[in-house]
Amino acid sequence: MLAQQIAKHLRDVYFGGNWTSVNLKDTLADISWQQSITKVYNLNTIAALVFHINYYVSVVLKVLQGEPLNASDKFSFDLSPITSKEDWQNLTNKTLAEAELLAAEIEKLEEVQLFEVFTESKYGNYYRNLHGITEHTHYHLGQIFLIKKILTEMEATN
Repeated sequence: MLAQQIAKHLRDVYFGGNWTSVNLKDTLADISWQQSITKVYNLNTIAALVFHINYYVSVVLKVLQGEPLNASDKFSFDLSPITSKEDWQNLTNKTLAEAELLAAEIEKLEEVQLFEVFTESKYGNYYRNLHGITEHTHYHLGQIFLIKKILTEMEATN
């Protein structure tokens, strides 16, 4: 039951239905590939933030699928260049698809496993990491939403 709730919480931030009424899918839907790589002030680009969000989803997904943890924070912004609508669409499609795959894997977990060590004790338990993924997504979704607003305002005044 708890695993299903964690999965729902993850899906809500990606696809809608969360308490904030803001989700990644809808927020990204009308962002052009050019906007996704536009630098605003000294902030990360939207594309870099989407890649960064998905980096951790992808890593945790692999662990839940039985693979060893193979990640480093230093690679979490290593986005390949976005030079076309197709590149941007591929990134957003991958991000949304892997979020759904992660939610499905979370639903398979037994409640007792949620409180077991996640690969190494320094990472805490599964529960902490799975909630962390959702919290991390909400955090960066807020940044994406604000950058999108700034870009829209800048475009409207030009």
